[in-house]
Amino acid sequence: MKRSLIAAAVFATASLASSAMAQNIGSGSQALDLVGTSGFFGDAFAENNGGASFADRFTFAVPTAQEGSPGTTVNAIVSSITGATETGLDITALSLYNATGNTLVTTGTALQSGAIDVWTLTSSGLEAGSYYLQVSGNLNSSGSAAFGGAMAMTTPVPEPETYGLMLGGLGVLGFLARRRKGGKQA
Repeated sequence: MKRSLIAAAVFATASLASSAMAQNIGSGSQALDLVGTSGFFGDAFAENNGGASFADRFTFAVPTAQEGSPGTTVNAIVSSITGATETGLDITALSLYNATGNTLVTTGTALQSGAIDVWTLTSSGLEAGSYYLQVSGNLNSSGSAAFGGAMAMTTPVPEPETYGLMLGGLGVLGFLARRRKGGKQA
């Protein structure tokens, strides 16, 4: 009976320790402070969080695109730099979500992992609305760690030269039509 109680106490202690190490310590949701259509984001983690995970959200709004535009393109990059693979943090995902319904739009691509993690993400044709970037990962050691990134939005707008060429082409077609019509009457 005494052995059973000791075993139960050891098991309970181990369970509590493992659940404490697997805690999520991310900052949750943060508004992305945009300057125009671009901005920086990131998070820093204090020491003694080894084994914890994070999933930070950075919210932003896509403005209404010009009529006839194919929508907005979002480009993002995030990285973390540590002394060795065993220290700091590992970024495990970079994702773009539509905030309405928390719908996944696209996931990023890992360009490099290890002592230096680099992820990129590109998504085109986004409609106006609320979105968020989610950076997920794990802390590998009890030392402090951080990640940082940048995001930029672009909306294609036809250049004035495009309209000039179109009007010039219509003028040439009108001239040819008039010339052809004039030649039939003579």
